[in-house]
Amino acid sequence: MNTNQSSFGRQISILHRYCQSFISKRLEMYNIGSGQYIYLLALYRNDGINQEELSAYLKIDKATTAKALKKLIEAGYIHRVKDSGDKRAYKVFLTAKATAVIPVIQEAVKSWENGIGSGLTEEERQLIEELLHKMALNACQLK
Repeated sequence: MNTNQSSFGRQISILHRYCQSFISKRLEMYNIGSGQYIYLLALYRNDGINQEELSAYLKIDKATTAKALKKLIEAGYIHRVKDSGDKRAYKVFLTAKATAVIPVIQEAVKSWENGIGSGLTEEERQLIEELLHKMALNACQLK
């Protein structure tokens, strides 16, 4: 195998960069960056979790999460409340502004997935998802 032309990491990296660009263009008018929309989607599924749980859920370090959440607070998409059970922690909640834009984010993600999956059979889509899931589990073990 010629490592300059093909590798799992290279192909995954290319897909990731194209995805970030695609999503950024669709959310630009909402002042939501490609590194922020995943937090909104995660909170849509788990509104009110604390920052540490959010970082763990997304597999993103705490400093990056704090930076993204700061931008989302400034843009009016989320708010934080001190956790009554742990005064050092904050619970994070979506605002009405965020809830209103969730369908736009979901549509952008769906358009991306449909676009990159164009021409694939349902069986191929399922196989790719299963294989990527296995690879993600393997990557978790390599920490």
